[in-house]
Amino acid sequence: MTENPCSSNLLDNAVKEFSKLPGIGPKTSLRLVLHLLRRSREEVEQFGNAFIRLRNDIKYCKVCHNISDTDICTICADERRDGSSICVVENIKDVISIENTQQFKGLYHVLGGVISPMDGVGPSDLAIDELMARMEAGDVKEVILALSPTMEGDTTNFYLYKKLSKFNVEITTLARGVAIGDELEYADEVTLGRSIVNRTPYKIM
Repeated sequence: MTENPCSSNLLDNAVKEFSKLPGIGPKTSLRLVLHLLRRSREEVEQFGNAFIRLRNDIKYCKVCHNISDTDICTICADERRDGSSICVVENIKDVISIENTQQFKGLYHVLGGVISPMDGVGPSDLAIDELMARMEAGDVKEVILALSPTMEGDTTNFYLYKKLSKFNVEITTLARGVAIGDELEYADEVTLGRSIVNRTPYKIM
């Protein structure tokens, strides 16, 4: 019979919950829990309530599907952004990565994933119809396919290119400063920024 390694079940349960987070092992979990125990009750309640509010109150932008506190995210609502240019990304982390470069002033469209038959993800599982609806409005002049240069990303790029070809828009992709096979979120800001600035017309290989 394995004994509880902690002297408190409450402590043990808290450590187990932290351990469920990606990249957090048991030792780090214990260190985080003990740190919280040293904080005031008010600070811990504020910490916990931040995540409860996040889970309960977070919204997804009705235009681009980015996370938002309101129905329309601050990027889409910003009149200084170039609405004629849409950058298509896989997920919210990619929006954050590109925004950190401060090199793109257009709008975004978050697909919510990439086409991956092995994982059971098809075009209907992504926000592709919503992208086509934005194209139908006729205000878009350029679509940047900013998906990670993986097999799944390239497959999705090709699918989107075929769908977008019926519209009178320029279809571009990131310059290959981002290494093939790399996830976009792990590219450094300088490399990613240059890839955005030096984007090239999308070509079928």
